[in-house]
Amino acid sequence: MLLLLVAWLVFLIAVPVWAWGKIARVDAEPEGDRPAEQPGTTYLLVGSDSRSGLSDEEREELSTGSAGGARTDTIMLLHVGSGPSVLVSIPRDSLVPVPGVGTTKINAAYAYGGPKLLVQTLEQTTGVRIDDYVEIGFGGLVNVVDSVGGIEICPKERLKDKDSGLDVEKGCQTVDGRTALAYSRNRHSFSTQDIQRVQNQREVIGAIGSEVRSPWTVLNPFRYHSVAKGSAESLTIGDNVGPISLARFGLALSGVMGGGGLNCTVPLADFSVRWDRDRALKFFGHIKADQTDRLGGLCTQDGLPKR
Repeated sequence: MLLLLVAWLVFLIAVPVWAWGKIARVDAEPEGDRPAEQPGTTYLLVGSDSRSGLSDEEREELSTGSAGGARTDTIMLLHVGSGPSVLVSIPRDSLVPVPGVGTTKINAAYAYGGPKLLVQTLEQTTGVRIDDYVEIGFGGLVNVVDSVGGIEICPKERLKDKDSGLDVEKGCQTVDGRTALAYSRNRHSFSTQDIQRVQNQREVIGAIGSEVRSPWTVLNPFRYHSVAKGSAESLTIGDNVGPISLARFGLALSGVMGGGGLNCTVPLADFSVRWDRDRALKFFGHIKADQTDRLGGLCTQDGLPKR
């Protein structure tokens, strides 16, 4: 029994060490003037629409199309500090000044200059210093969801969208990676489009976190290995991100979506995803000062003022 226990502990340690070596890395730190160091840690989580690594058959199966290059379908900031952790969705169609480009949709920053320009754009727009960068692509999301055996989503209506390939019934149901990806990408089924999509993306992230936190993940060696392998092969992280910081990111993210923090959309003026300047300045001011306990009504699911 003692030998089995030792072997199990070695396995639990060896798998994440092995997986750490499989994670891709990228230089995401912009040059030039940046916001000064701030209390707490702010992560940038990006969901890229890159088709890189997908075969023609996989692109057809996942309804991703064959567009070249990459933009950011998902942009979220996760702040972890002395107060409640907060996850903030930035709608991809938000119009912001992109350095060297001009005012355009924020997801174009990644297409023009990759992670560095996206980080620079967000820092100059919000005043928040971004400490660590985490990215996942189309195929990566599918792999992660499938590695945990699927996730539960709860659409409030029947959804069918040819562009994303989504076709689900109303109500809670377990879905595979392909459907989870389509659910995260779909916006044409909603009158509020991008506003509802970012809420669905947070729902998917929360569902993944719930599955990963399950005791069964550790107790089942096959699932444990599958989750570690699927996650490692799906992520791209900043060069400066260490294993402890990444682990803290994962714990904080799953904690927020499990009800242990705040999840919001950036303060918006209306359904066109135009930012509410006054509310946004106050919102990001609290994050800069690590005062997330003071966000109050500035943090709403859809970004619009509480009615």
